[in-house]
Amino acid sequence: MKKQRVIGIFDSGVGGLTVMKEILNQIMDVRIVYFGDTARVPYGNRSTEELIRFGEESIAFLIGQGAEVIVVACNTSSATALPVLRERFNIPMIGMVEPGARLAVEQTMAGRIGLIATETTVRSKAYSSAVSRALSKGSFPEDSILREAWQQGEASISLVRAQSCPLFVPLIEAGLSNSAETRGIAITYLAPLQAACIDVLILGCTHYPFLEPVLHKILGDNVLIIDPAMAVVEELKALLKRMEGGGAYGPVLPPSVLVLGKKHWRTRYYVSGDPGLFRQVGNTLLQEPIDLVEQVTPGE
Repeated sequence: MKKQRVIGIFDSGVGGLTVMKEILNQIMDVRIVYFGDTARVPYGNRSTEELIRFGEESIAFLIGQGAEVIVVACNTSSATALPVLRERFNIPMIGMVEPGARLAVEQTMAGRIGLIATETTVRSKAYSSAVSRALSKGSFPEDSILREAWQQGEASISLVRAQSCPLFVPLIEAGLSNSAETRGIAITYLAPLQAACIDVLILGCTHYPFLEPVLHKILGDNVLIIDPAMAVVEELKALLKRMEGGGAYGPVLPPSVLVLGKKHWRTRYYVSGDPGLFRQVGNTLLQEPIDLVEQVTPGE
């Protein structure tokens, strides 16, 4: 019988549920421990030092719950803290930025990539750098015309506009994804991206897929919306395959995993803030029941 790996996911709140849902839909033999740092949401205006400390506390907690792989389901943390966190923990980690940038490069047909994200993610320029790295490492557009034009130096492929959207996360955390207020704010945020004639839009925050119907209605069919979670799942599949081969990171299990393995569960939810609010908003957004949410304080 193939053993079930335990995946630890952390985010500032409910946003990481979009990543969790894709993982559960596509990878059957995993269990997920989810931590939402709802007492300190949003992360979008936090300093790098704060994000590193929050990440350390979250990862240590998830490892204590048996996690063998960490998915940093927060673009802000991925853009700023992830390099440091990888140095401080001997556990494989997958962030959001690199997979999302690669997917955008592969899907663009005009080479004009846009981004919506938190203020900290936009300020970091992490996605712009990741798009350039993706191209330098051999990721190319699937569209043959653009690919050939770019290879011949006749076309450019780049992130042409990044827009911070500081109000989106609080609105989503409050369960207002489909409100008139959110739609009005989205129109304002998206206007500069439309003016830049983007053809793909990266959702640079794991909360934002909950807004996809609203965004699609405003942008129309000529702009492809990129959810980095899709690419994260593919990266996770490849990582789990390597782990099954007994390479780096094992198949050795920490004792806590062996204990958890005796119980029948597939997802566990922990938050640092109000469990009831997380469950209420999460149930609405996922349209699936979240039965038990436990409140914890990482770092104590």
